[in-house]
Amino acid sequence: MAETSSVAVPFDQPTRNGDGPIEIGAVLRALRRRADLSQRELAARAGVPKSTVARIEAGDAVDPRLGTVERLVRAAGGRVTIGLPGDRSGDGREPEVVPVPWVPHDGMRDEAGRRYPAHLDVWEVHDPRDWPGAWWAEWWKLPPERWPRRMPAATYELKRQYRDRRRWGERIRREVTVRRVTDGGLPGTCWRFVAELPDGRLLGELRAHERNPRLLYGDMIDTGEREVVLDGVLVAGACRRLGIGRRLVEAMTGEMDRAGVRVAHAVADFGGVDLLLSCGYRIEGRGHYALRLDLSRLSPAPL
Repeated sequence: MAETSSVAVPFDQPTRNGDGPIEIGAVLRALRRRADLSQRELAARAGVPKSTVARIEAGDAVDPRLGTVERLVRAAGGRVTIGLPGDRSGDGREPEVVPVPWVPHDGMRDEAGRRYPAHLDVWEVHDPRDWPGAWWAEWWKLPPERWPRRMPAATYELKRQYRDRRRWGERIRREVTVRRVTDGGLPGTCWRFVAELPDGRLLGELRAHERNPRLLYGDMIDTGEREVVLDGVLVAGACRRLGIGRRLVEAMTGEMDRAGVRVAHAVADFGGVDLLLSCGYRIEGRGHYALRLDLSRLSPAPL
């Protein structure tokens, strides 16, 4: 037989016309007709009784075993596909069926040798930061010999809102992209990078500018030296602690390397300091001041 038919059985049980459960008997009859086989011939190929084929096609078999259905479909030159509905194509056709991803922690076992619940997200515990049970006590500030109890080999979140948040964060990490913006009339010395989702939603932004250090200090000769000043890194509040700020800074560092710029300057506070230190910046005490203007503290001007 030149072609192979496919019987798709997604989890939400779409039908051929999308208005009810799939009709196994009708599908099997169609496959048998296409293969030009009688019920007796199909039963012989599949190694099942002819009466089984007759009951399934007539709708008299209540919930036939999946293994039996698969053998009959394969004997007729088709295949049974269990999957999830994919994205609809632009021409309005029915969605393709995509494979079901395996449970990522299916090979892990607890101390009693049992599988962890499939609906949970399980991860290995390497240090106290990986275990929610140690977060409230901040165990990572203690040496291992002072930990109150032994850590488990793996852990998981029971609260659905925490699981949803973790899964949402993993999806954002996979889908977000970082690029440099070169249009919009920006001067050549202005550096702008954005972190965005495929649909164009903006999640973060970095802005910086170039300067010539010799002209900055009053030298009259421009030797072409260049350095970058980081003006700011902004990340949407819900998307913080997902590594987006680090990706923005690393994108600027890569652009500096390609442009031959070797030095960057920045002024940061609070969490921004930790971010820049993790990206290779070092604290210097020369000539950097963090200044603030508070108009509410200024005295009113005299009349």
